[in-house]
Amino acid sequence: MAGVTLLVLAGNCTYLVLSLLVIAFVQSEKRTGNMVGLQYDCLQNPLGAVRLTFEKAVASGSDPATFNGKDWGATTIFRDFLIDKGCLSQVPILSSESISWLKPNSLVRFRGMIQDMLGNEFYVGAYKDGSIWRTNKFMDVSQFPMCSSSDMQIWERRLLYCVPVPGQNLWVDYSSKPLINQYENLTILQKEKRQREDDSAIDHMDLSECVGSLCNKKMREGGSIADSSQQQEPETVGTFSITHKMTDFDKNYLPCLVKIYDSPESEMKLNDIVEFVGIFTFGAELEKGGFDEVYDGLCEDALVHRPSAKFFQQIPCLHCFIHRKLATDELLSSSFTPEPKSHLVKEIRKSLLGHLTSVIGNDGLAAHFMLLHLLSKVHARVDSVAVGKLSLNLTSFNEESISVFGNRISVAVKKLLPFTHHIPLTVEYLNSTSLAPRKDYQTDRLETAVLQLAEGSHITIDETQLKAGTLNSTGVENAMLLKNLIELQKVDYDFKYYKMEMAADVQLLVLSEVKSNILPADIVLPFQPSSVCESEPVPLEALEAWRWYLATLRSTAHSIEPEMQKVVEDDLVAARQADRSLGSHDFSRWLTVGRLISASFGETCLSLDHWEMVKELERLRRERLNWKLMGCLSASTS
Repeated sequence: MAGVTLLVLAGNCTYLVLSLLVIAFVQSEKRTGNMVGLQYDCLQNPLGAVRLTFEKAVASGSDPATFNGKDWGATTIFRDFLIDKGCLSQVPILSSESISWLKPNSLVRFRGMIQDMLGNEFYVGAYKDGSIWRTNKFMDVSQFPMCSSSDMQIWERRLLYCVPVPGQNLWVDYSSKPLINQYENLTILQKEKRQREDDSAIDHMDLSECVGSLCNKKMREGGSIADSSQQQEPETVGTFSITHKMTDFDKNYLPCLVKIYDSPESEMKLNDIVEFVGIFTFGAELEKGGFDEVYDGLCEDALVHRPSAKFFQQIPCLHCFIHRKLATDELLSSSFTPEPKSHLVKEIRKSLLGHLTSVIGNDGLAAHFMLLHLLSKVHARVDSVAVGKLSLNLTSFNEESISVFGNRISVAVKKLLPFTHHIPLTVEYLNSTSLAPRKDYQTDRLETAVLQLAEGSHITIDETQLKAGTLNSTGVENAMLLKNLIELQKVDYDFKYYKMEMAADVQLLVLSEVKSNILPADIVLPFQPSSVCESEPVPLEALEAWRWYLATLRSTAHSIEPEMQKVVEDDLVAARQADRSLGSHDFSRWLTVGRLISASFGETCLSLDHWEMVKELERLRRERLNWKLMGCLSASTS
């Protein structure tokens, strides 16, 4: 038996010698660049890519003191992996659902609206650990002990507080559920990979000593040989502790603190919808010493010194590698992405118009204006005029009709547009609600409000509940805010000592008994339904086609040819001569309607047929207004 035991032990040692020789060869090949493929896992170990590219840059002769926070090749690695190699779809999405299984320090995506811009944060970007340069870029905490020295490099990064887009409808939401199994498989492969890889410390050890010590340990303990010298990435908090600490906000409304590197401030602005890709960490790590005495005093505005530091310790953080601003059409399902050909656009237009007509009680004229309203978009600003907006005020609603058609319209709009809101306008609502964002200097944060919205949002305002009453100072301010939004597409943000005017691009639909005095819409039309029958269920394929139609065509370029321009000018002069009450506002509205009618057919130039449609719609609208006025006069005299 003793001979057998010695034979087994000798065999184990031989196996270990061969294994370590293979490891040494692999590392030698890595150093010489003969290995094919990545030396790190961009998905599960992005910090490994950051560290290795930093070490490579230093080894090639670059001086970290001259980096000044600029990219040394790490961002290039991820841009190549995500974009050039098309691996973006493999990156899990950070959401209220996925945060329970996502691994900190892994690569994630986050889509949201920039709700607040918190300024810049100073951090120790590079420092010397003995004679070796280290970096803290894309990290919350240092991997190695830091001591204050003249070699320490202080860099800057920007802080953005991002939230899920306000009013985002469920059909826009996308999930990482299909990636959960893939994530688990990647985790298993990562563990196996780390077991096979050796640490750079082996480079400095004598191979025979290593083999001898490992064999002796194996024989003494009778256990497996562990690669205890392998360099590990920072320990991460568990998923239970993450979800357990998220106590101060709705877990279904997951915000994210995004740290931006190597990007001009002009690239992003407040209320932009942006997709960020970067390293997922959790704010609670600040409690673990990430900001020690080295960080103290770096900047009075550092995140850890903010009055709201406790709040940021309870939300996820993303150290961003790449980002991109998202347009509305990029939020749609990829299952319907056709070429915008004329015949297809016309077919979709016809079916959508039929659907809208059915929804609002077979009122064809209202359905036409509703279609144009849903296609409207601010595409230019001339002085204080927001060119392209088309707010709509449907009047003649009563308590019965609003309960039927108000709900139908609201549901239909939610199914068609990605971001929708509903405001039940009452005196109590105006007097008590915060419509404009306000800066809270106690927490040093911008408090979100109803009118802090992303571009392309839609608001339906039910004014039928507005009764006689007295507005307080808040109510008067809110009424003015709504008026400025519908007229100028601007919202005043309250910074206590001053107000900042922020441009908006929000579609507003007003439902009221009579023409709204608070909300002067571009189009006022009495609502005349002829049927209360329920519209038929809409297939998903039709909904996707309509969503694509509205998102794509609202951004279509438009122009008027010189010949057509002359026709339009002559018609405007003739209309002014026939009715002196017409002014520049009316003519501007006609041109906007002309642009939207052309866009609704997928055309980029105003044609004579489309211009005739503009005049006919305007004639029918004014005719209905006159009938309504005469009906009201008759009722008052009888």
